[in-house]
Amino acid sequence: MNRQRAERQLTLIDQTLTAARRHGVPIWLRGGWAMDFFLGEVTREHEDIDWFARAEDAADLAEMLVRLGHTPVPGPPPGLQLDFVKDGLDSSFTLVERDAAGRVVVAGGPWAGTPWPDGLLDAEPGRIGGLEAPIVSAPAQIEIKRMMPVWDPARPRRAKDIEDVARLEAALRRT
Repeated sequence: MNRQRAERQLTLIDQTLTAARRHGVPIWLRGGWAMDFFLGEVTREHEDIDWFARAEDAADLAEMLVRLGHTPVPGPPPGLQLDFVKDGLDSSFTLVERDAAGRVVVAGGPWAGTPWPDGLLDAEPGRIGGLEAPIVSAPAQIEIKRMMPVWDPARPRRAKDIEDVARLEAALRRT
């Protein structure tokens, strides 16, 4: 594992969280970093930093990130996800909203309105060392990692997702 890259990513997570809190923009780590914050340690290499953010905050979030030196990266529909790069580190913000029933749903793109797993944003914050971060709940992370290849057949099951599920399930059994 590239420890220097992980430290740079942790610094970027800290900077992003600090700015988001200052601007009143709630964000939650998802994916591998959410898992590591749940487990309390860096367990593997991370290609990028994945987040959830509310669609209603997208414009404020984008403006805040640009002021922090992030560069927008074209990609998915802007109503679905915002992608940025800073100092060679990628960050992706998947946008969510709540439907009439109060469920967290996909905000835009071809799956707009599709519910995310129950309890997605209800987890206690995770921690690595002195850094605390809002995270996606471990059960929701497991469901997403298991179901993504079913929900989107263009995204095959990855070895790291299988390993992440095993780590999360083992940690849940211990608690």
